[in-house]
Amino acid sequence: MGMAKDQEIFVAPEEVVTPTLPGQALVLFDGFCPFCRLSMNCIRRLDWFGALAWRSFRLPENVPPTTPPLDPVRLEEEMHLIGPTGSPILHGFGAFRYMAWRVPLLFPLAPLLYLPGVPWLGQKAYQYIAKNRFGMLPCKDGVCTIPPKSTK
Repeated sequence: MGMAKDQEIFVAPEEVVTPTLPGQALVLFDGFCPFCRLSMNCIRRLDWFGALAWRSFRLPENVPPTTPPLDPVRLEEEMHLIGPTGSPILHGFGAFRYMAWRVPLLFPLAPLLYLPGVPWLGQKAYQYIAKNRFGMLPCKDGVCTIPPKSTK
């Protein structure tokens, strides 16, 4: 990306797109969210085997057609993960659990994510973080807004 490490979270959504290769799951995240981009960059660096591709759902061309179609409102609320064959389609904590099995440094954590009560608690924690994500990191120049949709 060629940006200084402390500026990396402020890259435009189109700069954090990775191509989808055969066998990769696709993670759709909020490219306008500094916390989401930072989280994505951390997990992407740990994905030594390239199991995941990353795209911002904010660019409509990044959202592949699925059956059933992905709900734009749900994309705003939680990251989504589409499996390599188009299935499963997971979101929120379920998507994180999927990633934990495929990212080597998260693998030891993966079995613990299935203990009784952990999925419920994990989803609640994920929803809280997702709802408050724009206030979790300082925004560029103190401004954290979602740019208006372009009318091309």
